[in-house]
Amino acid sequence: MKKLLLTFWAVLAFLSLNAQETKITSPDGKMTVIVDLENGKPFYKVLYDGKTFLDKSPLGLKTNIGDYTQNLKISASNTSKTEKQYRLKNIKQSLVDFKASLAEISFEQDGKKVMNVVFSVSDRDAAFKYRLFPKGETRVCVIEDEVSGFKFPDGTTTFLCPQSKPMGGFARTSPSYETPYTLDAKTGTNGWGNGFTFPCLFKNSSNGWILVSETGTDGRYVGCRLLNKENSEYKIGFPQPEECNGIGSVTPAMSLPGETPWRTITLGSTLKNIVETTVPFDLTEPKYFNNTTFTYGKGSWSWIIGMDPSCNFDEQKRYIDFSAAMGYQSVLIDAFWDRQIGYDKIKELADYGRTKGVGLFLWYNSNGTWNDAPQTPIDKMNTSSNRRKEMKWLQETGIRGIKVDFFAGDKQQTIQLYEDILTDANEFGLLVIFHGCTLPRGWEKMYPNYAASEAVLASENLHFSQDFCNNEAKNATIHPFVRNTVGSMDFGGSALNKFYNADNQHGTKRMTSEVFALATAVLFQSAVQHFALAPNNLTDASSWAIDFMKKVPTTWDEVKFIDGYPGKYVILARRSGDKWYIAGVNAEEKPLVKTIDLPMFKAEAQVKLYSDDNSLNGSLKEVKTSKKQQVTITIPCNGGVVIMK
Repeated sequence: MKKLLLTFWAVLAFLSLNAQETKITSPDGKMTVIVDLENGKPFYKVLYDGKTFLDKSPLGLKTNIGDYTQNLKISASNTSKTEKQYRLKNIKQSLVDFKASLAEISFEQDGKKVMNVVFSVSDRDAAFKYRLFPKGETRVCVIEDEVSGFKFPDGTTTFLCPQSKPMGGFARTSPSYETPYTLDAKTGTNGWGNGFTFPCLFKNSSNGWILVSETGTDGRYVGCRLLNKENSEYKIGFPQPEECNGIGSVTPAMSLPGETPWRTITLGSTLKNIVETTVPFDLTEPKYFNNTTFTYGKGSWSWIIGMDPSCNFDEQKRYIDFSAAMGYQSVLIDAFWDRQIGYDKIKELADYGRTKGVGLFLWYNSNGTWNDAPQTPIDKMNTSSNRRKEMKWLQETGIRGIKVDFFAGDKQQTIQLYEDILTDANEFGLLVIFHGCTLPRGWEKMYPNYAASEAVLASENLHFSQDFCNNEAKNATIHPFVRNTVGSMDFGGSALNKFYNADNQHGTKRMTSEVFALATAVLFQSAVQHFALAPNNLTDASSWAIDFMKKVPTTWDEVKFIDGYPGKYVILARRSGDKWYIAGVNAEEKPLVKTIDLPMFKAEAQVKLYSDDNSLNGSLKEVKTSKKQQVTITIPCNGGVVIMK
């Protein structure tokens, strides 16, 4: 009997030691993350509403001081709750109440703690990051591989942006997150062979939607991509060796103890959670505080219509007058201003703009040694001494911000360059826009003077390609569900010209309506918007369209998903102060007819309706909401709709 009891207690002790499963449940109880080991290999699963959204997916890091993907044991698992509120006026929601369940799971190898995995689970987002520790006297390491995976159920389809080959495209400037999305595609490919850029959207059969991305990336890590491992399993991928002209390592070096960025997973039975997520900012903190009060808002931009020749003194003065007439805060002066205008004349323009209440943004080439882009100013942003000297002049001249273009990839040295530019610019009171660049990863909160990034096939392509014009509506229905969900997007659109040419009679032809242009001004979120408007629009565009573009906000307090499907149509609502804007566009051949609920308006309230007829002739009229607080709308192909009080 004594022997039997000893055996019983031994078995019980063994089972207790191996019962390592950790469950983290969201505050509302809908999402559950399960973390466990299988033959010494860590994995996690994610369920939503009791349905599997991510099956057994690997966790772990391979480093030059140890392989932390296998032969592991869970030594501790600490769970807690977090609740905080923060304000951020340059993202989709100005006041955020964040609640989440947290778990920090400690892994040991050969009896020594080697790695913790930290999970955050809110009502719509799951996220995790790694913490690494010194190994004896070793206090630095290189992350050779991150096996973090995402195993989707069978039948999942994808809405992904293929990563481009390095050192290709214009002047060998790729990758720059500027490739067309594939829609409703099967899992199991690597795009064009190089994986996919974040964020990555998936449809979980009939169960719902999944958005995978990352946040918190700074100069201590690399920018990552998503690689297909096999079938419906994807993993984190590091940059490609050829990026940055082949200079630098693709693997991040880390001081110990150290942390990786967060891997974020947003889930929902509809696209509501995807559109409304604030996870990139929930999990990050400011790296410094701004030295000035930054002015966001609207601006004009001659280059999108007039290209390089428009960057001359007289045309920029005309655009300053145009911005003043529109009530805009800025003018963006693009490439070659240093040659075609000159520093002294830029100061004269800045002084003139100040008398009109209009500030200037100036374009710069980021380049040092990483591509062949010839646009100037060049060699001003790539080294600390040149950058700070230039920024001192910018501050003394009264320049509001800079737009830095043509970056080189996602290696650690380039991510550090982004951080260095932002940090120095903050010291000199400058806002920063990035183009030809990587995706922002929580940067609106991390760097208070960060304004926006391109990281998308943006409006310049409408000037360069009629095919892009033909597909403008299709692309516009993708970005609110993918690219723009995780960060400010400097698209530079909302053109009212018929043609992308200064005479408005030649060049690529805009296929979308004026109402479409108004709608995208609401649909595309960025605290600073330099629209593709031109001075001639004051007389050749519809007066109601110009009046709308004068008043539309660029900072928002709230966003609500109403309806839509990537590549087909989108209808969103945004609130600025106490004013709601409902905007939609349609890319399908047939007119979209929808009766939409508008609980933000009272029953039988009088509202303004901007809409198109079947020939894309727009108009403004007043209508009443129904007793059920609904409005029926019709949006033709390439058309739009806007509803507001």
